[in-house]
Amino acid sequence: MTVQLVHSSTRVARDSHGLKYVPVVAFGLDLVLVTFSVFVAVLGRESIALPGPSASNDVTSTLEVAGPLMMFGWVAVLFLMGAYRLQVFGAGLDEYKRVISGSLVTAAAVTSVCYLASFPLSRVFFLLCFLVGVPVLVTGRLLLRRSLQRARTRGALQHRVLIAGTEGHVDEIASVLARESWLGYRVIGALTPNATAERDATASGVPLVGHSRSLAEVAIEADVDVVFLAGGAFDTSADMRRLAWDLEHEDIEVVIAPSVTDVAAERVSIRPVGGMPLVHLEKPRSREAVRRMKRTFDIVGSLVLLAAFSPVFAFAALKVKLHDGGPVFFRQARAGRDNIMFECLKFRTMVMDAEARLADLHAAAGYEGGLFKLEDDPRITKPGQWLRRFSVDELPQLVNVLKGDMSLVGPRPPLEHEVAQYDDDVARRLRVRPGMTGLWQVSGRSDLSWSEAIRLDLYYVDNWSMVQDLTILFRTFSAVFASRGAY
Repeated sequence: MTVQLVHSSTRVARDSHGLKYVPVVAFGLDLVLVTFSVFVAVLGRESIALPGPSASNDVTSTLEVAGPLMMFGWVAVLFLMGAYRLQVFGAGLDEYKRVISGSLVTAAAVTSVCYLASFPLSRVFFLLCFLVGVPVLVTGRLLLRRSLQRARTRGALQHRVLIAGTEGHVDEIASVLARESWLGYRVIGALTPNATAERDATASGVPLVGHSRSLAEVAIEADVDVVFLAGGAFDTSADMRRLAWDLEHEDIEVVIAPSVTDVAAERVSIRPVGGMPLVHLEKPRSREAVRRMKRTFDIVGSLVLLAAFSPVFAFAALKVKLHDGGPVFFRQARAGRDNIMFECLKFRTMVMDAEARLADLHAAAGYEGGLFKLEDDPRITKPGQWLRRFSVDELPQLVNVLKGDMSLVGPRPPLEHEVAQYDDDVARRLRVRPGMTGLWQVSGRSDLSWSEAIRLDLYYVDNWSMVQDLTILFRTFSAVFASRGAY
């Protein structure tokens, strides 16, 4: 993979211009949303009466007193909780955690102050403030994040990054940052041990800089925002400590990148051992208790979805049958958990002799192995185009889920000849039940390359969680209705 980089300092400055305004925009947005929540609470307090003694003279009965105190107090607590630090925007759950925890601290502070000062507190005002405020604040941050990620994907609002480490580690980190451009990290160069003036770039195209200068000097001269320290960046901890001292008065963030990729944050923890902050990696969640929980979710979920989509199921079956009088279902042997074969069900979307035409299509497309899908497959019927566009053809797999052959969420169920090409690493995807949807489905579906689909499946296997399953199911509806990669 060739990493796309910036070689001009002028262009880099433009890419990062405006980053400092992101927290300002977030602050203004939060202030508007908190004001809206307080306004709703004041209106609600005038129209809703809870049982109990009235509080006609309480301090929360008027917008003039309660409004400003609540509005500025709330955003002040969010500021103190770090909800406007530039590093929290754009990725991860830390931003939402800070907003929610800051709101809880605000609620506790308001309750305590009113109690200690003997102020009568309107329960309606208090409840409405936070019942309305917390969801709208989180929603506002979600919309802001999507706007920020779209801008970063276009190349704007990027952090300037310098990577230090061995060439292999540098290329690996640069490839990840280039692939996940929405994170907002643009690599402008790298510093590797034993680099010579004869070479000006790594194997993947990362410019090599500062052959005879210190990392701190290069970072300051290049005007970077972030320094990534990869494996082999320093020989001793004293060198790393000296870098921190050299940059302590600079607006440059130092990030240590362990030699661990495609691992969920929930499996990584930092615990001090003998004064050393060591990164601990938890084992993948494949215990029997976890499997039972996932299986219970699959049974309940498949029953609910079968009931909910039964009209669509019947309509699709009728449409396929009336088109050419052929069979409604397409049955195909697929590899399940532990490479146990099962009969995977789908609504038939192709002509009845589709398998007989496959060899000719392989030859025409120069197929050499892996996942094979054509964007304009001539074998697809007219009803099949509609069924595939909205993934209705996969609804019969709910029966496979109910039987235990598949899961609602998991890796793509592979064909037998695909499994025969697996190496030991790829074979790990057979440790769990295949899914109707998965990371591959919500990340591009048929638009993904074979290697990228495998990478996503292995990430899922090693980092499974119930929250991740729910997130994937939620994102599946968006991917399906947008018809992304559906063919």
